[in-house]
Order: sequence, then C-alpha cells, then structure tokens
Amino acid sequence: MAENLSDLRHLFLSDVPMMDVRAPVEFGQGAFPGVVNLPLMDDGERQKVGTCYKQQGQQAAIALGHALVSGDIKRARIAAWADFAQAHPHGVLYCFRGGLRSQISQQWLQAEAGIAYPRVIGGYKAMRSFLLETTQAAAQECDFVVLSGSTGTGKTEVIEQLPQGIDLEGHANHRGSSFGQRTTAQPAQIDFENRLAIDFLKKRARGHARFVLEDEGKHVGSRAVPLELRQRLEQAPIVYLHDTFEARVERILRDYVVLQCADFAALLGPEAGFDAYAARLLASLDKLARRLGGDLHLRLRAVMQAALHQQQIGSGEALHREWIAALLRRYYDPMYAFQRQSRTGRIVFEGERPAVVEYLQERRELR
Repeated sequence: MAENLSDLRHLFLSDVPMMDVRAPVEFGQGAFPGVVNLPLMDDGERQKVGTCYKQQGQQAAIALGHALVSGDIKRARIAAWADFAQAHPHGVLYCFRGGLRSQISQQWLQAEAGIAYPRVIGGYKAMRSFLLETTQAAAQECDFVVLSGSTGTGKTEVIEQLPQGIDLEGHANHRGSSFGQRTTAQPAQIDFENRLAIDFLKKRARGHARFVLEDEGKHVGSRAVPLELRQRLEQAPIVYLHDTFEARVERILRDYVVLQCADFAALLGPEAGFDAYAARLLASLDKLARRLGGDLHLRLRAVMQAALHQQQIGSGEALHREWIAALLRRYYDPMYAFQRQSRTGRIVFEGERPAVVEYLQERRELR
C-alpha cells in the first residue's frame, strides 16, 4: 500500500495531480484547481446511502453502497481511477474527510488494478482548512499595496506584469465592473478562495512578502473578497495609475467590444455569438440605468444599439467609442474622483504605467 500524505503545503506548491472521489454535487460546491472528479458514488447513489445511514446506521449504509457500486459500474470506476493513476503516477486521491470513501477507492484500486495509490489524510476538509489559514496568514503577516486608477487605465495589465501581483479579477473570472462578466461563468465562491490562497502560498514560497492588488470593492462580480484580506486592503497604501482619456477609451473598446465579441463567437459561433455578446453589452448598461438616470441611460442605449448594428454589418467598431467616452465622462470618472477624494491621505504615489511599474518593483526589492 502506498504511503498516505499529510504534507498539504507540498501538494499545492508542487501542483500534485489529485483525484477527487467525492460525488459530483460536492465537487461542484468547491474544489481545487486542476483536480479531476472521479467519484466513488454518483449523486443519486450518495443520496440513497446517506438516507440509509440516517435510518438504519453505518453498516447498512456500507452494504447498500457496495450493492449500488458493483459489477460493471464498479469495474468502470476502477478503470477510470487506474487510467488517472497511470497517467499521474505521483498523484493522490481524496474524499471529504480522508475516510471511508477514499479508503475504499484506494483498496479497490490496489486489489483490482494492482496500483498502490496514496490518499490525502484528512481529505478535502483538511486541505480546505489549510488554504483558509493560508489566506488568513497572508492578510496578517504580509504588506499590501492597492493599485487604483480610473476605469480603463489598465490596472490589471500592471498587476500581471508584477511578480508580486495578485490578480483578483483573474481568480474570480470577472473584470470587476458592471461590464465585467466574461463569456464563461465565475468559479464557485470556494473555488475562488482556493485559487487565491494557492497564489499567496506559491508567491510567499518564492520570497514575496509585499503584494500588489487591484482596487476592488467587497465583491469581484458575485464573488466576495475574503474578509481578512479586504480589511487589510481598506487600510493599505494606494498607488494611483494614470493614462490619457483617449488611451482609456481604446483599451475599453478592445477589451469589452473587440475581444469580448471574439470570445462569444469562439464559444457559440459567429451569429449566435454576436447575438449573445450584444445582449450582454446592453444588459450591462441596463444595470446602471438607475445610477445614470433615465434620459442618459436611454441616450447611451440608443448609441450602443446603433454601434452594435454597425459592427454586425461589418462597418467596424468606431461608433462604440461614443458611448464609451460618454460613460467615462458622465459616470465612471465622477465616481472615481469622489472615491479618490475620500482616500487622498492613503495615496503614496501616482503616475503613468512606466513610473508606476518602476515604483512598485522598487518597493518589492526593498521588502
């Protein structure tokens, strides 16, 4: 029998391949990046065994589980585990607590396929607790800088340049604004937190003790920034990024019009993709209707619809600049100016990208 593993730090730092034998419904509620779900029991089987456990006790539930997962079903699942184990000989398997399900999977894999494969002691629950503690420790022990700036200045691009940057928007799969929803869904809240914790773990292991994060609110899309981290960021020094108005318009045009349209087309095909992209853009503007006021919202919506029509018939994206510029001037810039005024005392540096990147890199080297 393979030696079971309890070094959770090693598992995540080394990207050890992991096989999750929990039921799909459990996996969907929270998992780790890159993990493959190969369940011992599917959702229906797990539900039946759970009901049996409550009504008749553990032994009856175990017996029912063996009856449900037998014959061809059992052979197919062992074959899937064996394929994974052979493809990832240095991997591990786990269940929720590292108990009966992972032990059974481990025993069957050994007995039926001749493969000794380690399981994670404590299972998913232990790994999840370890990652929660990792983020809490980073929030308590590390220094932070918040990168702020008006909409369209390219803050995420700066974060991506920095070895000590933590990309909250990347982990949340959302650009952070009313227009920030991507073509693919956001991860589950637990998955977002797990990705963030692993990022902290790896960067701290490389020697970083000061991190740069983009100026976000309590949420990135519908994903909540962990409380301990958010509280630290609310007190952290701010570096303010500037860019010209024209460059900001072009960046928004690229990200939210050109690239987003291409993403939808790649996902759904040209026609359905364009329809979905246009609906998403209009819905994003509609979210701001109350804040914009009825008249302005309707004017911008009409411009956006005209721009989408021009784009659809192949006349280019130029007309989109009109609603982008108006939205910046009338909504986003006044909002950021108000926020900036309330936090002036925390701003320690400001400038355009080269100066900001240089400043942040120097602060990293002086840690």
